[in-house]
Amino acid sequence: MSTQEGTQSSPLTCPACRVIDLADGTEDGKLYKVGHYHAKNERRLVRALLKAQDRAADRVTNFAGSLNFVYLHSVWFGIWILINVGMIGVSAEFDKFPFGLLTMIVSLEAIFLSTFVMVSQNRQAARADVRSELDFENNLRSEIWSVHIGTALGIDAEHVEHVVAEALRGARSEGG
Repeated sequence: MSTQEGTQSSPLTCPACRVIDLADGTEDGKLYKVGHYHAKNERRLVRALLKAQDRAADRVTNFAGSLNFVYLHSVWFGIWILINVGMIGVSAEFDKFPFGLLTMIVSLEAIFLSTFVMVSQNRQAARADVRSELDFENNLRSEIWSVHIGTALGIDAEHVEHVVAEALRGARSEGG
C-alpha cells in the first residue's frame, strides 16, 4: 500500500482489508484518508510549530491569568489613585480625577490582553486539531489490527458490525 496516496494499487486480496474497505459502504480500495500527521507525540509536533511570538503571547496570557497580575494591578491602581488625589502632595498629581490617563492605559491594556488571549486560543485550537488527527490515526490503526485479528480468528465481521451499530444506536439514544 502506498502511504502517500492512501489507496492500494492492486485489488485488495486480504479478506480483512476488504472488510475495512467495505466499512464505509463503498468498495473503492481506499483504507484511510490522505494527509494525516505522522507523529507519535502531539506536544512535540506542536512545539516544533511554535514561533517566538507565540511563546511570548503564551507567557503574557499565562501572567495575565494569574493572581500575581491581580496583585500587581491592585498595588499599581492604589498608588496611582493615592498620588492623583493629593495624598502624597498636590505637586505630584499628574492625572486628576476622573483619572483619564489611567482609563486610557487600562483600555489599551485590555485591547492588547484580549489579542494575546485570542492568539493563545488559536494555538490551542491548532493543538486540538493535531491531537484529533493523531487520535484518528490511532483509532484507524486499532481498527485495522482488530479486523485482521478477527478475520484470523474466524469472527464474522458482519455480525460484529451489526452489534457495534446496535451499541452505538443505544448509546446515542441514552445520551440525547
